[in-house]
Amino acid sequence: MAVRFLLDGEVIEIADCDPTGTLLDYLRGPLQRTGTKEGCAEGDCGACTVLVGELVDAAVEWRAVNACIAFLPMLHGKALMTVESLAKGGVLNPLQACMAANGSSQCGFCTPGFVMSLHGRAIGAAGSELPVADVIAGNLCRCTGYGPILEAGEAVSQVVRDDAAVAAALGELGGEAGGSFEGRQWFAPRSSDALAAILADYPAARIVAGATDVGLWVTKGLRELDTVVFIGDVADLKAVDETPEGVRLGAGVRYAQAHGALARLHPDLGELVRRIGGLQVRNCATVCGNIANGSPIGDGPPALIALGAELTLRSASGRRTMPLEDYFIDYGKQDRLPGEFVESVFVPRPAAGAVVHISKLSRRFDSDISAVLGAFALKVENGVITAARVAFGGMAATPRRASGCETSLVGQPFDEATIAAAAEALHGDFQPLSDVRGTSGYRIEAAGALLWRLWHREQGVATCVLDVEAC
Repeated sequence: MAVRFLLDGEVIEIADCDPTGTLLDYLRGPLQRTGTKEGCAEGDCGACTVLVGELVDAAVEWRAVNACIAFLPMLHGKALMTVESLAKGGVLNPLQACMAANGSSQCGFCTPGFVMSLHGRAIGAAGSELPVADVIAGNLCRCTGYGPILEAGEAVSQVVRDDAAVAAALGELGGEAGGSFEGRQWFAPRSSDALAAILADYPAARIVAGATDVGLWVTKGLRELDTVVFIGDVADLKAVDETPEGVRLGAGVRYAQAHGALARLHPDLGELVRRIGGLQVRNCATVCGNIANGSPIGDGPPALIALGAELTLRSASGRRTMPLEDYFIDYGKQDRLPGEFVESVFVPRPAAGAVVHISKLSRRFDSDISAVLGAFALKVENGVITAARVAFGGMAATPRRASGCETSLVGQPFDEATIAAAAEALHGDFQPLSDVRGTSGYRIEAAGALLWRLWHREQGVATCVLDVEAC
């Protein structure tokens, strides 16, 4: 079946679609839309930002995405907007005109990406409620200051757009899709039942939700994937269910969609999500995908483990649920059987009075991978710690609880001596590796410093300076 999407009112059809061909290559090649630039080919610089729209409850919802790591089948049934879509009859739109007038660019290479991110904010795309600085955190400029760009985003904060025709056209597109290309196969089911059936027949298939990780396997690792199953449009995996007990997120829920619900569980979760990549990444990456790939430096899992999250997996033969920490077995190895897929994750609501702290350390504040991420959930009664869950990312081959640290906390008074002993116990819990993000020594000291940060915050100290430096 052909991939069909809408571009400026025209239906684009790709009959023989490469399942891992990128949207960026298609734009710059066959479509000759060269305003979309390739800067990094890994979803980091934002020069390739475009807007993707999909039909949700009869309305078009737009989101900014990185075209460099978006695979073409992910566009099926959607609308696309590039920088060439904005100017009409040779006249710049208000945002473009403002940026041209106030000196928002020098060489101009990154400018189309900034334009698309800010235009998305102006038309009410996903994340438009965020401050301008957050909206462009996933866009990098090498040769000018960000001041004029921020000013333009503030000056042109709303652009009226009528998407009635787009909504009507999208109603005629979509549906289940799939195909083959040079001996490789791809599927795009629309229900979890169909997904389970496909994986029963192709248990070794690569499942792709947002492609923010798998995309790099192709663009950087030059890997060729034989069978790919795209789950971004599986309707029953896109639910966000908030209850007094907690939040359940389906496997198709993107971080941008989950942000509010997770922030309502605890503000630290909301702040953590805000720093997971740029907005373009959060508009594609899923919470469950971040879990499923088993990365030892994935930002979500340590925090969810500390809060006692449970993971549900499904296959054609049924479901099983496990504590999230049990899913991670070793580096690159997870407890997922052939034909199984992650269906949802449930995150319990912290009890009233719980001491929760989640803190991420990275070499760059925005849009960077963690060097160390620590997550702590303590129950304190009458000044005594009666329960503790402590989890770290970046400290071992998997996201992992710190059992020795937990043991040193439970039953002890919540005071400086206990925190000092727990920080020391981390030396027995982990033997971290050294890499470009930090040495082993830095990581172990930083992990202890994050525990001290929890203590200082609970004492009302707004800022705790970490007395460690990356080596």
